[in-house]
Parts: sequence; C-alpha cells; structure tokens
Amino acid sequence: MTTIQIISAIVFGLALIHTFAAKSFETLAQRHPRHGGLLHLLGEVEVVFGFWAFILIIIMAFVSGGDAAIEYAESRQYTEPLFVFVVMVVAASRPVLDAVQRLLKGVARVMPLRTELALVWLGLALVPLTGSMITEPAAMTLAALMLAPQIFRPGIPEWLKYGALGVLFVNVSIGGTLTSYAAPPVLMVATTWNWDSAYMASHFGWKAAIAVLVNATGVSILLRKYLHSNTSDIKPKAGEVEAPKVPLAVSLVHMIVLAGVVALAHHPVLFFGLFLFFLGFVQAYERYQSPLILKEGLLVGFFLGGLVVLGGMQQWWLQPIVSSLEPLALFFGALGLTAITDNAALTYLGSLIVGMTEEAKYMLVAGAVAGGGLTVIANAPNPAGVSLLRRGFKDESIGAVGLLAGALLPTAVAALAFLAL
Repeated sequence: MTTIQIISAIVFGLALIHTFAAKSFETLAQRHPRHGGLLHLLGEVEVVFGFWAFILIIIMAFVSGGDAAIEYAESRQYTEPLFVFVVMVVAASRPVLDAVQRLLKGVARVMPLRTELALVWLGLALVPLTGSMITEPAAMTLAALMLAPQIFRPGIPEWLKYGALGVLFVNVSIGGTLTSYAAPPVLMVATTWNWDSAYMASHFGWKAAIAVLVNATGVSILLRKYLHSNTSDIKPKAGEVEAPKVPLAVSLVHMIVLAGVVALAHHPVLFFGLFLFFLGFVQAYERYQSPLILKEGLLVGFFLGGLVVLGGMQQWWLQPIVSSLEPLALFFGALGLTAITDNAALTYLGSLIVGMTEEAKYMLVAGAVAGGGLTVIANAPNPAGVSLLRRGFKDESIGAVGLLAGALLPTAVAALAFLAL
C-alpha cells in the first residue's frame, strides 16, 4: 500500500459520493443562479468521473512528480471509451434508428397487444438482447432513443420512470451475455478463460433471456395504462420540418458502418478511421440526417475515460476481496461491488487470479452482470442511457438513489435466474 494508492482510494470515494449527490447540484444551480453554470456542470453525472480523474492526476503530479502522473495516464487503455463514443453516435443516426423502428413496428403489429404497448415491451426486451450481436452500448443507445418519447416524458409517474430505467439498465447488462464479445465484463475474461459464444449461450445466455423477458413484461404491465397511441412514433419536435424519407442505400451504408465499428471494436485506429468516413458521409447526405449526438457521446466517453483512470488505481484493495471469497459469497460480493465500480474492471481483476474454479468464475461474472443496472457506473453503457434519457426526469437529472431503487427488483430477478436455473 503506497501513499498514492491511499490517495486514489480517497479520490475514488469522493467521486462515488459526488455521483450520488449529482442531483443536488442541479437544485443548487437553481438556488444560486450566479454560479448556476458551474453547479450545473458538476451536476452532470457524465462529468463526475472525468472531473475527479483530473483531480487525481494533479495530486499525483504533486506527490510523485509530473512525469509519473503523465506516464500513469498514458498507460491506461482507452479503447472502450472511444468505442462507446463512436458506436453511440453511429447507432443513434437517423437512418439506423428509422430502420430499427420500422422492423420493430412490423413485429409489434403482429403481436396480440396494443401497438404502443408492444413497442415498449420490444424496446425493453428484444433490443437489450440484440446487444449480444451489436454490442451493449449500441443496444442501449437504440433502446433509449426509442423509449424516450414513450416512457420518459411528462404524464408518466416519476417512480415508474425509474422502474423502467432500472429494467432497461439491468436488461442491457445481462442481455449481452449470449455471446462472448458484446458485454464488457465478459470480454475481459473470455480469452483468458477460453469462453466462446457457445459457452456463453449455454451457461449464461438462456438464463439471461428469461430474466430479460420477465423484467420487461413486469414493467410493461405497470406502464400499460399510461401509454397512448400518439406516443408510438418518434415524431419531430414542434417547429421542426419532417426530414425526407431515408433511401435504402443510405440506410445500408449506415448499417455497414455500424457493423464495421462493432467488428473492429478492439482496434481503435481502424474503427475511428471508419467513424471519420461516416462523418463525411453524413455531411454529404445531410438532408437525410438528424443532428448527431456528438455532445452526448463525448460526455459518455469522458465519463468512461475518467473511470478508467480512477479504477486503474483500485486493484490493491479490490483484488484481495475478490480472491478471498467462496463461490456463493463471490456472487453476492461481485453483485455489491459492481454498484461502486465498473463490472468490467471487476471481472478483469478476477481474470488475474490464478487457480479459480469454474464455479467461482461463473459466480464472479454472473454477479457482475446481474448488478450492472444498480448505478450509473456499474456497466459501461449506463452513462449513455443516462445522457439520452435524463431530460425526461424531474430537473432533467437522474438521481442515483432513484436508479438504485428502480433497479433492485429487476436485479433480484436476474440474480435468481443465474443462481436457480
């Protein structure tokens, strides 16, 4: 245990407290308009970990020297933050969103439910499960944009919005476990433990699918009386001119780019180069586009980058906890620790432990993905969901306590599925 490790743990703790108190900064911004801009900035959940990461690097420069601080910052792996930023922007583009909507509307029309209720159920069940193919961040982006005008709007009780948000976050976290490459916590151990997609589908995927369906069905039943037919479409805002229909060729290019980004997820130079081509293509066919969510994507990338910097210094106290627990205790330990640290970081630490039994490996990953909806930082796609949906909540801010309460029941369903099935 070194001085800088102790300091990093303290800074990490302050960042967690700041995360839970972020909604309070929005209230203070209204009470003190003179400093409202700064307080509003500090109330942005996506800013929290990036802000405290800068604080840690500054302190590290004073304690260990500037060269050591720079060396540490440059030693971190930022592929995931870059990937989440790129995949968010591409997946949220109008041609991709329109194509997915048309597909889901076609499915909704043949279901024995009201169309608007069927669309909500599909957005909370089917879309999170597609995260196993298009990656969890892309699934979160698509689901959030589709559900925003249906659930996260005036007229829906605040407690029910948090319940739906909890279901969405949990379902995305476990919905990516049908394959070995789409969920960050699985990706961290798949190569080391030789877990391929067939292994994931047979040990995790089918159990996760059952939990996803149960969670989505339960919250859809609660939402059914608040859904109206005029919320089944994503329509332009008042004063906006509806864009022309997207040609098939433009939609195909967007889909190919999205597929390419997913396929190159571990090669930032390549997927970022493809992204630059995408930006040029969007500009060339601007009449078929909506504004790209660059700001939201950058904020999420900033959040995850900060988490990488802060989380990289927590191994000294996290790994002894993980390595000392028996399998069942490891499941609940991972479930709890996921609430205060990224679940991918947790499973990565587990992959460093030599001699883990197959049961212990299963319990670690199951607990990590089951707890992925408890907080904003629990799973990499969660900040994307917060960024896209927070305007639908009171004060345009999502409270950490409300999210925790909304995620408790769907988390319990996921945990039961992984333990009992």
